[in-house]
Amino acid sequence: KLRKINLSWADLSKADLSGADLSGATLNGADLSNADLSNADLSNADLSATKIGELAFLRTNLSGANLSGANLSGANLFGADLSGANLSGANLSGADLSETDLTDTRFLYAILLNADLSKVDLSTADFKGVNKNDIRNFYV
Repeated sequence: KLRKINLSWADLSKADLSGADLSGATLNGADLSNADLSNADLSNADLSATKIGELAFLRTNLSGANLSGANLSGANLFGADLSGANLSGANLSGADLSETDLTDTRFLYAILLNADLSKVDLSTADFKGVNKNDIRNFYV
């Protein structure tokens, strides 16, 4: 278990963390590019300002996580739990957010150019300052 571990600014690129329990962990500024976090528990983790690029977050628990300012461009978040997460100012260009749980998720001023939000309930998510015309499959 890696619960509540501090991995700030760590180089975790290409790491296989699939299924890891990183709940409450501090990963701000870490390099997670090309890492595998499928089925991991990152609930209430601090992932602010992380470098993500091409990361697999398949069915990952990110509920309550802080992803503000994170670069999630091209990330695969299919089926992830992002309920209550903070994605304010995050770059989600080209990200796959299909079938994710976005209940009470904050996207304030996030970049969602060509992000895929198919099969997602957006009724309680906050998109203040987001250009909704840039998003694929944006239905409220």
